[in-house]
Amino acid sequence: MLKHSTSSLLFAAVVFTLSACSSYRKIPYFQDLDREQPAIEDISNFSPLTIQPSDILSVTVSSMNPLAYNDSAGRELGYLVNEAGDVSLPLIGKVKVAGLTTTVVEDQIQEKLTAYLTQPAVNVRVLNFKVAVLGDVSKPDVYQVPSERITITEALSMAGDLNITARRHDLLLIRETNGKREYVPLDLTSSDLFHSPYYYLKNNDVIYVQPDRTKYATVDRSYRTFSLLLSGLSIVAIVLTNLL
Repeated sequence: MLKHSTSSLLFAAVVFTLSACSSYRKIPYFQDLDREQPAIEDISNFSPLTIQPSDILSVTVSSMNPLAYNDSAGRELGYLVNEAGDVSLPLIGKVKVAGLTTTVVEDQIQEKLTAYLTQPAVNVRVLNFKVAVLGDVSKPDVYQVPSERITITEALSMAGDLNITARRHDLLLIRETNGKREYVPLDLTSSDLFHSPYYYLKNNDVIYVQPDRTKYATVDRSYRTFSLLLSGLSIVAIVLTNLL
């Protein structure tokens, strides 16, 4: 009878251990990459940021003569892109900017300003570029992006990385562009992520990291009790085996 009970306990311990090993296989990122040697590949999925309605643009201008673009205290002035995709600027009035990159807009503004300023130099950037990361990460939040280039992996790093209980193969990217909302599933365990057109984030993107069932289990009393009991039985089984 004792041997039968011991065998049962050992079987339960083995099952528990194998289950833990199986769960670990879901943890590492980019599992299909060859870690034994370096590799180089071309980047073909990056596309420059394009300006959208409701963006706030910083437009700074330098020239040989005084101008009204820059704040006297040195602060950046923000210009709102309206729903029609236009921005209203001093001297030159409305400029169509929606769907264009900041580089193209810089060239357009500079060309228009040559009628008013001597050798104008223009710099344009999106002031309200932000991404949100929520769900099973260490620091869920809305993060401001000072540049126009950020990747999924960089955004997750800003959020303190995924918790151990996060479903790495089951992320969700939510993106709004041109009046449409996209829901895009993403898989961090595959290196295909690097080739995805969604690897580089856009303004106002939202990343949702889904927790697995063990996240709920940490607050479920019955599951915690069962786990502690199973762990205790495993230890007892090992002790009894050594004594017999």
